[in-house]
Amino acid sequence: MFFRKDDSMRADRLVALVLLLRQRGRMTAAQLARELEVSQRTVLRDIEALSTAGVPVYVDRGRHGGFSLLPGFRTELTGLTHDEALALITAGAAHAERVFGLGAALSSAVRKVIDALPDAHRATVDTATERFLVDPDNDLLSRPTRGDDADPAILRAVRRAVLQGRRLLIEYAPPGSMAREHRVDPLGLVTVRDRTYLLALRDSDDRTYLVTRIQGAEVLEEEAQRPSRTDLQAAWEERRTRFLADTRITVSVRIASHRRDELIAHSRGLISTEGTISEVEAEVEAGDDEILTVEFDDLRHAVWAVWQLDTAAEVLAPPTVRDAVAERVRAIAARYAR
Repeated sequence: MFFRKDDSMRADRLVALVLLLRQRGRMTAAQLARELEVSQRTVLRDIEALSTAGVPVYVDRGRHGGFSLLPGFRTELTGLTHDEALALITAGAAHAERVFGLGAALSSAVRKVIDALPDAHRATVDTATERFLVDPDNDLLSRPTRGDDADPAILRAVRRAVLQGRRLLIEYAPPGSMAREHRVDPLGLVTVRDRTYLLALRDSDDRTYLVTRIQGAEVLEEEAQRPSRTDLQAAWEERRTRFLADTRITVSVRIASHRRDELIAHSRGLISTEGTISEVEAEVEAGDDEILTVEFDDLRHAVWAVWQLDTAAEVLAPPTVRDAVAERVRAIAARYAR
């Protein structure tokens, strides 16, 4: 498996180098190497190439030396208003590491935008990078907000296959199963809450793959057998609806009437009301308890919702849900018995 590098990558790196020197002033080879994610030797070769091309880069020798641009030299990028540039920079700061593995490209684009702004606007943008924070790593309860990180090389291969319309050979490991190879025809990439999914066809059937579970990816020479145009939003909604329909579960619950609304709020919706316990089971003295039939996304969702209601709720059916709640009760009782 290998990933070819395009010749344009060096041209992009040279532009990024010029923009770094333009915005930050003097920088050492080590600093440039870290920013551009290359070796110092590559930086020196790039500096030489820029000088040969007429870009006024000069070097200051000594302990505090480095590379600089001739004062007044700048690149040109026109057509962006101040608010357009601000929107791009704010979005880039929030999602640079999350957009289909294009973090480095987005960071480079942001540098170009900043460099193109008039000096008066650039001060406002600098303030925005300090004053605007979108989607931090953790919320107020210290819960991580970012999903799993996909392997950059795999994500590049998947992205290339999607854009070039090539068939893709992937090694995929579903939860709890060994990895297996599949030849798929990629339709597109969808990112939801920082998890990236590959929508594809396999033997003409719809398939959805979580990219972090792809353990290997190779772009094949064969053209992907897919529609010429795809409504990705519609495709995602259709697959999401089908997934939920396959996993949803209907549960009959005995619930204290004063907490019925809470149960319904935790569920996907109320299916039916069978009345109070006194109406359904005359021999049981249960006050104002009711029996409700409600729908949940899956078994885990059902157990979680019932658990929130403590002793105010009791699962009557199906046995799988009742047993799952009982098993949780036993596990917690055993833990505290020690």
